[in-house]
Amino acid sequence: MILVTGANGNLGSATLAALRSRGVATRGGSRTPGEGMQRLDFDDRMSIDLAEVSTLVLISAGYAEDDQVVERHAAALEAAVRDGVGHVVYTSLTTAGDHLGFALAHRATERLVQASGLSWTILRNGLYAELFGGLLMWAEHGVESAFGDGALAAVAREDLAETAALVAANPAAHSGCVYDLVGTPITAGQVADRLGVPHHTIGLGEYRRRLLEEIPGLLPFQPPMLASIATGVRHGFLGGAASDLADLLGRPARDPLATAVAAASATRPDTSA
Repeated sequence: MILVTGANGNLGSATLAALRSRGVATRGGSRTPGEGMQRLDFDDRMSIDLAEVSTLVLISAGYAEDDQVVERHAAALEAAVRDGVGHVVYTSLTTAGDHLGFALAHRATERLVQASGLSWTILRNGLYAELFGGLLMWAEHGVESAFGDGALAAVAREDLAETAALVAANPAAHSGCVYDLVGTPITAGQVADRLGVPHHTIGLGEYRRRLLEEIPGLLPFQPPMLASIATGVRHGFLGGAASDLADLLGRPARDPLATAVAAASATRPDTSA
């Protein structure tokens, strides 16, 4: 049986659905499990039960500080070894993301995976096209961002979920492989053009100020994380393409520009009132 962690999250739920659509015996795990899911809280090591799991799809538990993220992943891997899991698929971060503020937790986890003694596959996921579109900020004169003219090799989350499902369903074919799953490079200007509005670039200092002062609910680690994405795109570190995604899918990847446009449209203010 395949177990997908983080099954209440966007990537985990999509991966679970992709596996089930193929008729693969699959279970979801979450610290807040929904119907038909298993409770799986990596902060409670003694409760982690991976018995009868043949393949573990370890969706990165990245919503925390790096030390807590790595500890959670270590707990999952220790349980996988203890309970005789045959293979682990870890959703990591694109190779080009080494400059990002949240890369170290991913690379540290990759080391743990590779040293675990388990058969493994590492999926180095590109940044979501949904995230790229959602980070554009609407203003009276169009959209603003700190991305400048830089490109992001964005990828639709659904493609990453489908790839994870394909690998998890046939782990022997992908044992010991590291795949770089990025899409076609797109820019904020291209998204704005599709939306029919201008794009205006703001400085990184102004972007950081807005993150700190104008966006409620962000946790302390999130503003520097988001700022690192902006500067990585702006200065050309995240625009490189690779063929792994299309090769694994056996088809062209979904259009990341269309996905980013849809995400940006969803945040557009309603000015009809």
